[in-house]
Amino acid sequence: MKSDAQLKKDVEAELEWDPSINAAEVGVAVKDGVVTLSGHLNTLAEKHEVEKVVQRVAGVRAVAVELDVKLTAGSARSDSEIAHAVETAFKWHSSVPANRIQVKVEKGWVTLAGEVDWEYQRAAAANLVRPLIGVMGIDNNIVLKRRTTPDNIEKRIRDALTRQAEREAKGIEVQVLDSTVVLRGSVHSLAERVAAQGAAWSAPGITRVDNELRISP
Repeated sequence: MKSDAQLKKDVEAELEWDPSINAAEVGVAVKDGVVTLSGHLNTLAEKHEVEKVVQRVAGVRAVAVELDVKLTAGSARSDSEIAHAVETAFKWHSSVPANRIQVKVEKGWVTLAGEVDWEYQRAAAANLVRPLIGVMGIDNNIVLKRRTTPDNIEKRIRDALTRQAEREAKGIEVQVLDSTVVLRGSVHSLAERVAAQGAAWSAPGITRVDNELRISP
């Protein structure tokens, strides 16, 4: 098991390694395997990338994000410009049902609302907004349409977990309550925890995933 000092060193090295991140603007603190990130970044996309990079470092048990976005003078945009850019992005992306999503922008903060069929559509909407110039943050209030959940859905989720990583799947308990999946047990990394959650979201009829998986070295 890594010490906090070694984990901090590894996180900083991984941030330095990624060319899309200005690592000098990111402060890293580690306590009991929990990584806290602080600082000011120029774009929301960079903030999201920092989170992703840290999650893939072995030994990270959780990430606390205290980063904020400070736009440069050249990247500021009016709310109407941002709203237009969001709507255009949605129209040109096949995974986003643009006619079912409402967009509101206030002081650079984008709020998404509406109803879609799948989690990947909900996630795709946020992913399209994040790299747009001028966006300060996102509230993704899109909900999933309720559908009938198949009787064998727990087995299908377990089968999906086993296909992706048989060793990790053995330590995961899957319970389905109405349209909610509850994941319990333990995995070996934060990346595995996130992957298990993604597999659960792919199940038909699921509108919520409660990820209670622990990370055990």
